[in-house]
Amino acid sequence: MKRNIVIATIAAAALIGGGTATALAVSGDDEAPAQRSSVQVQGDNDRDDANDTDDKSDANDANDADDKAEDAAEAKAAKVTAADAITAALKDKSGTAVGADLDNEGSNLVWEVDVLSSGNTWHTVQVDPGTGKVLGSHTEQEDAEDATQARAALKGSSVSAAEAAEAAAAEGTVTSVDLDDEGRTQAWGVDTTGADGVETDWNVALDTAKVTADRSADDSDDSDDSDDSDD
Repeated sequence: MKRNIVIATIAAAALIGGGTATALAVSGDDEAPAQRSSVQVQGDNDRDDANDTDDKSDANDANDADDKAEDAAEAKAAKVTAADAITAALKDKSGTAVGADLDNEGSNLVWEVDVLSSGNTWHTVQVDPGTGKVLGSHTEQEDAEDATQARAALKGSSVSAAEAAEAAAAEGTVTSVDLDDEGRTQAWGVDTTGADGVETDWNVALDTAKVTADRSADDSDDSDDSDDSDD
């Protein structure tokens, strides 16, 4: 379940400045100290400036290569696994983990773990990918439908988000785990990044932890390529 965090800009600003942010959650009563991550990476703006060129084709090739290099570097820099980040987040906020993403907030690399708590309460917990330390958290009150949908998908499931990450780790470095509760086959959606920076999408069964390639991602890419060729 991919969720858009409306306070991401505030979190990024606080992380970059190494200061403390107050989460502007709907509940309005949760303060979240956002500390500087121990893992620093090159920001997107810095990379874009370094690759400015007048040749569009060369620019696209350069950006693609740089994206892969950045993805590989970030995956390698994350000494704390997705499973360990989820475990750390659940020690900080009780509930059920429904997603974890390795993300760069400016130059700060962090694990962002989504935890569904009681009612419609969601926590996003930021975990340092170098130390496993919790850097901060934000709390939001979402629509009841989102919480109900997630709980329905996980009802009877015997595989947690952390276990899904561990199952897919044999395929590469796990950089994202999200509950796919909208498709026909509900599963954990897991992204892995190889040493060459190539990202691969996987589905992990909610009942058996069986790992299979996510063909829907390939179909989407093929559709995009077809649209580009029509232009």
